[in-house]
Amino acid sequence: MSKVAFITGISGQDGSYLADLLLSKGYSVHGIIRRSSSFNTARLEHHIQNPEVYNKTFFLHYGDLSDYNSIYNIFEKTNPDEVYNLGAQSHVKVSFDMPVYTGQIDGIGTLHMLEATKEHQYRLGKQIRYYQASSSEMYGKVQEVPQTENTKFYPRSPYGCAKVYGHHLTINYRESYDLHASCGILFNHESPRRGETFVTRKITRAIGRIYQGLQKNLVLGNMDALRDWGYAGDYVEAMWLMLQQDTPDDYVVATGNMISVREFCEKAFSYAGLKNYEQYVVTDERYFRPAEVDQLLGNPEKAKRQLGWKPKVDIDGLVRMMVDHDMELARKEFMIKHMTPTKQHNHSKYEIHHS
Repeated sequence: MSKVAFITGISGQDGSYLADLLLSKGYSVHGIIRRSSSFNTARLEHHIQNPEVYNKTFFLHYGDLSDYNSIYNIFEKTNPDEVYNLGAQSHVKVSFDMPVYTGQIDGIGTLHMLEATKEHQYRLGKQIRYYQASSSEMYGKVQEVPQTENTKFYPRSPYGCAKVYGHHLTINYRESYDLHASCGILFNHESPRRGETFVTRKITRAIGRIYQGLQKNLVLGNMDALRDWGYAGDYVEAMWLMLQQDTPDDYVVATGNMISVREFCEKAFSYAGLKNYEQYVVTDERYFRPAEVDQLLGNPEKAKRQLGWKPKVDIDGLVRMMVDHDMELARKEFMIKHMTPTKQHNHSKYEIHHS
């Protein structure tokens, strides 16, 4: 019998990479998606369009972290062996605009997941292993550099505060109810699947469009913020490894290196052949946070030692991967923009008009 995994946030960057990993290991994977009038499953289309996978080993269910009953119903339908709680309102700046919603989803939503895991485990009499997506934003105004599993939290946003609540809830349920519940304190992790409102993807997306003449400038906020950036595809492997351990625990997942937003711009623009990034980048105070987090640098030694995990993609490899992807995306966008219907044909044919 294959293992069964239940993933919240499966339609996001991390959820989609985790689904890829677990399916490659022979799991049956169930994910939760919110009901919407528009499709929000673009990162999962390679599984949805695969008849050998969809509704055979890969399943999607409607639900919401704010609705306990919908969560518990999915537990009853799927009987998971492993639960990965990745669902969240994960944009730090947006959390200042929507603090109540962020608290409900990232905080109370975590409580719903832990309570459903506990109750379902008691009812079935089998162990369910639980992963909680904690965040480096919990460190906020950092109390030491680098940050470890024992560094004091000092969150500087509603998102960071909600994540601290979820983190401590997970530890409390682990100690109170003997749950195999682990927290991954993940530092910034990026990829071509990163949402376009997050700074690294915003940069690489703009580079492709600037190169193709589709936009002129890139507007950013704090260029001097320092972050420890890794590749999301590496980090989901650490999540899985945590749930394969005999004893649950908490782990920092990071590269141990950090650079500024400015340096990321320099690397990305330079790789694309746009040497002077400053002529394209404009800073705007609207993109600054009310309370800034100046630097985040993780110490991943515990994860390396106990999980045997280490990142495979360094910052330069990550930059190349993201720029290559978004240069190709912009090229296709340019081609579509310069297509017009061919007048001499009655049916829908297109030709490219070069300026």
